[in-house]
Amino acid sequence: MHNFYLFIIMCMVLIILPGPDTAIATKNTLTIGKKGGLRTVWGTCCALMIHTTAAVVGLSAIIVKSAMVFSMFKFVGAIYLFYLGVKTLWSLKNKKTNEIIPKKSYQGRSCFKQGFLTNLLNPKVAVFFLTFLPQFVDGSSNTFLPFLLMGITYTVLTIIWFLFYISLINQISAFIKKPSVNKAMEGVTGLVLIGFGLKLALEKVN
Repeated sequence: MHNFYLFIIMCMVLIILPGPDTAIATKNTLTIGKKGGLRTVWGTCCALMIHTTAAVVGLSAIIVKSAMVFSMFKFVGAIYLFYLGVKTLWSLKNKKTNEIIPKKSYQGRSCFKQGFLTNLLNPKVAVFFLTFLPQFVDGSSNTFLPFLLMGITYTVLTIIWFLFYISLINQISAFIKKPSVNKAMEGVTGLVLIGFGLKLALEKVN
């Protein structure tokens, strides 16, 4: 493995760029609170470790090289994102202005599931692991440990960033959770999720 520090810098840039994981974490932090956001990130990171394992044993290569498998994951992931976006927008229709959102235990499980499935069903994550990680590995040596180390590093950096991001949202929650602002942000998040779903569905198989 080489250029490890460059790898860390590139990871941070990619993690900070908004994507479906950020949209889901934002939505659940706004609607349920800090615990909802943290459970979402926990689900995302569990999915990342599965992608890491798949890359290490070569399963991701099958997804990348097989148009049928890639398309299957792509459309299932796109439908799920579209469903979450529509569900978010639909919830606004029946939400009363002064309604207080109940923080029930099942919501926490739902947050984990949403974070987990959003990341796991995104074939672009598998493509990322199989195209980005090898650039920092010496192909002449065993790649098992380097791939594992980079996958764990990427997951840890993801956790660090989202801990900061969710804490920031929580700190300004007094403003964000004003009924009018909250509804506007949930509406935008719902549209963003639908947009990511459509973008994923239209992604071409290389």
